[in-house]
Amino acid sequence: MKKMKGVITAMTTPFDEHDQVDVKALEEQVDFLIEKGVNCLYPCGTTGEMFNMAPEERELVAETVFRRAAGRVTVYIHVGAMTLKETVRLAQHAEKLGVDGIGVVTPGFFGIKDKAMIRYYQQVSASVSPDFPIYLYAIPQCAANDLQPEVVAELIKTCPNIIGIKYSYADMIRLKNYLNLNDGNFSVLFGPDRLFLPAMAMGCDGTVSGCSGPMPEHFVNVYRAYLAGDMETARKEQKIANEICEILQSGADMGIFKAALQLRGLTGGHMRAPLIDLDEEEKQTLFKQLKPYLSV
Repeated sequence: MKKMKGVITAMTTPFDEHDQVDVKALEEQVDFLIEKGVNCLYPCGTTGEMFNMAPEERELVAETVFRRAAGRVTVYIHVGAMTLKETVRLAQHAEKLGVDGIGVVTPGFFGIKDKAMIRYYQQVSASVSPDFPIYLYAIPQCAANDLQPEVVAELIKTCPNIIGIKYSYADMIRLKNYLNLNDGNFSVLFGPDRLFLPAMAMGCDGTVSGCSGPMPEHFVNVYRAYLAGDMETARKEQKIANEICEILQSGADMGIFKAALQLRGLTGGHMRAPLIDLDEEEKQTLFKQLKPYLSV
């Protein structure tokens, strides 16, 4: 089973002027990220506007990213959906496609008891092969449901293909608890990319980063320096990456990622309603803020 490691980029989904998935723009994004050195591509997650897409569109994105990557990097597809039926459909499609594995966010909006959470993930796990890797995805601040370490421990015991978790809340104590599961043999990824380096120092395998989509270089540098044991460089690069995060996460509007891709010479594409694009004034402010980092 191939794990997600290093810089895992949470990709955006570009929509064209007709509100269709822009396949060409998506292919450009794949090539850009691979050329910049990211370790894994992760489309159709939060940054990819997952719940704003029909399952057919999510399948198209998965197919496009996987085929364009052509084995150059690891590819995991996020398949979590609002219903079990759709999640299973997307999971089975991803396995049939031949990707390296999938991520599955917790059920959202409606409150889910622990026993229901366990049953949900067991059903998803059983819908694919026992050796097809699955990462749990906990983002309690958005999903309104948490994944307790005790629940994850039960899933590890009963689902052999659940090999890790992406945790997207900045709680380092909870992160430590996940890292201790299965005698320390459980892959943990941290969503808060401003804590990429300390998370790796604790034992995490990497970060799933939206900010690395348009601005991957310094995140890649952090990982490479860490692997080389050059902590001085790793800390320096993390500081620069954090400055970029402060700019890209300055508001709740994810249109900022697509605008930043435009600055990099790519077709960032449009947001899908009810989300909106940045207006021209906002874009110019963003470009001015990010431009100094393009020459570093």
